[in-house]
Amino acid sequence: MTALELFDKKQKAQRITTSSKNLDNLLGGGIETQAMTEFIGEYGTGKSQICMQLCITAQQPPEQGGLGGKILFIDTEGTFSPQRINEISKLRGLDPKKILENIIYARCYNSDHQLLIVDRAYKVVEEEKIKLIIVDSLISHFRGEYVGREMLSERQQKLNQHVHKLLRLAELYNCAVIITNQIQSNPQAFFGDPNRPAGGNIVAHASTHRLYIRKGKANTRVIHVIDSPYLPEAEARFAITQMGIEDVEEK
Repeated sequence: MTALELFDKKQKAQRITTSSKNLDNLLGGGIETQAMTEFIGEYGTGKSQICMQLCITAQQPPEQGGLGGKILFIDTEGTFSPQRINEISKLRGLDPKKILENIIYARCYNSDHQLLIVDRAYKVVEEEKIKLIIVDSLISHFRGEYVGREMLSERQQKLNQHVHKLLRLAELYNCAVIITNQIQSNPQAFFGDPNRPAGGNIVAHASTHRLYIRKGKANTRVIHVIDSPYLPEAEARFAITQMGIEDVEEK
């Protein structure tokens, strides 16, 4: 195709609101379809909370910042909480039963199972009109099963195939893909931040937008764009409340 045809295709990309204007503005209007967005952060920074919030907003009609479609949630760590989805839905005046019925949940127990689920996802995405695919988290099983330098090459090859299949799903069906990623520490780093995203360059190159989350003051979170083809490097603040993701009330 020509660059003009590609430009026209990209113009058809849609956005999912995060329910935070600060975060939406940082992302150029929300989570983008035809792209893979990566949320990076330590345990407890709110990665899964954002994912569950997006399970709700993605189902809303386009005029309300959604895509009007279903969600495929691939859970590798057991962090998905239907109770939390139920709570947010009720507080936002939505029908929790309808919201939960439109989320297709897949619990995977090892890296091979995770790869198999994504292989089978092509059929599910097409049949169920899936508009958002979430993998929470991407790297967990791979880190636990491929230990040591001698297994690093095999792990990275499988991880490379895995993330590119997710990208193809996003491009083929004009849906959004979200992955969460863990942090690994570098004990040899004496200066600066010793933490870095797990998965190495394989995940870094595959992700369209990379966002780093850290805890702020008084239950707030700070999110930083660390890599994107067009989003400027910037930060935004949001809060995690009973109602999900919300803007911080500036004092």
